[in-house]
Amino acid sequence: MTPADEILDIVDENDEVIGQAPRGEAYARGMRHRCAFILARDAEGRIFVHRRTTTKLVFPSLYDMFVGGVVGAGESYDAAALREAEEELGVSGLPRPVPLFKFLYDNGEQSWWSAVYEVRCELPVHPQADEVAWHDFLPEEELERRLGEWEWTPDGLAAWQRLRESGR
Repeated sequence: MTPADEILDIVDENDEVIGQAPRGEAYARGMRHRCAFILARDAEGRIFVHRRTTTKLVFPSLYDMFVGGVVGAGESYDAAALREAEEELGVSGLPRPVPLFKFLYDNGEQSWWSAVYEVRCELPVHPQADEVAWHDFLPEEELERRLGEWEWTPDGLAAWQRLRESGR
């Protein structure tokens, strides 16, 4: 099965399930679904930042300060957050990510409910080569400096702005 074939729950503006569709169809038709975003910090508090590969279905080659991805059909946000963090970081045995907040990302063409989490990753990371083209743990000050220099995923930027506004 390819990522485009993965079945997702389609949700309404209140995050209630109204149907299911393959990921590729959901993206192509702009169907609202669910995603988990995880801010991963190392033992020193630095944030895992990466550049997405050119083959990603959404926002290829852009930088992101969150790992994560879609929530599968019938999957909880919490389960997806742990699964996605371990998959993208290439680790196992992470502590359960801590939920921070949820928001609706909608850019007029794409829309998804986004549950944002934070996790401490003190394990050596081995990111998936088909997902992550470059990575590093950056101090928060450097990440802030890079916001004006690098091209970032718009949903990640929206989550980051909400995180900063919340004082976390």
